[in-house]
Amino acid sequence: MTLEKFSVAFCAFALFVCVGCGGGADDGPELGLVTGTVKMDGVPMANVTVTFTSEKGQASFAPTDGEGKYELIYRDNKKGAEIGSHTVTIETPLEAPPGPGYKDPIPAKYNAETTLTAMVKEGENSPFDFDLESK
Repeated sequence: MTLEKFSVAFCAFALFVCVGCGGGADDGPELGLVTGTVKMDGVPMANVTVTFTSEKGQASFAPTDGEGKYELIYRDNKKGAEIGSHTVTIETPLEAPPGPGYKDPIPAKYNAETTLTAMVKEGENSPFDFDLESK
């Protein structure tokens, strides 16, 4: 085999391997970008966790910043959430198990007994704002 034929064969093989392997942008479900703000009684909530869980059980989550803003992240640091219906929870993250008598400052209707839902569509889904009520 001549060097020229070898080079063409090698390039064709390399292209086949690159195109045929997994790990590309098409791996996983289609995602919609989700951003928004979380407030409690009109006041931005910093350092809480927002989680969107799809009907298939896949979750995207994000912490809020100092202004209560978040941007959801899916697996492998991909931005967004699966297209479709989601259950939404908003909770205070803990670094250790809570002690006796601990009560999350966020009412259970937004986390353990959530009533929040969201429909994620293709493209940008913003803002998905949540204005929680403390009572």
